[in-house]
Amino acid sequence: MTEIGPWRKSSRSANNQNNNCVEVRLNGENPQVSDSKLADDRPILTVSASSYNGLLAWVKDSPAQS
Repeated sequence: MTEIGPWRKSSRSANNQNNNCVEVRLNGENPQVSDSKLADDRPILTVSASSYNGLLAWVKDSPAQS
């Protein structure tokens, strides 16, 4: 049986009362990404670990947006 982890969101989203943020979780070895503002109707994207790690590297290296 594949274990599905809890949804996690950025700590920078903690003060967001509208719950509008991108969330991630692990589904076995596969990261999944979703947009929380769509609640139960949200699409859940399953990506490869290498694609997810590439996204994280890009976000960390990108300049902050206001």
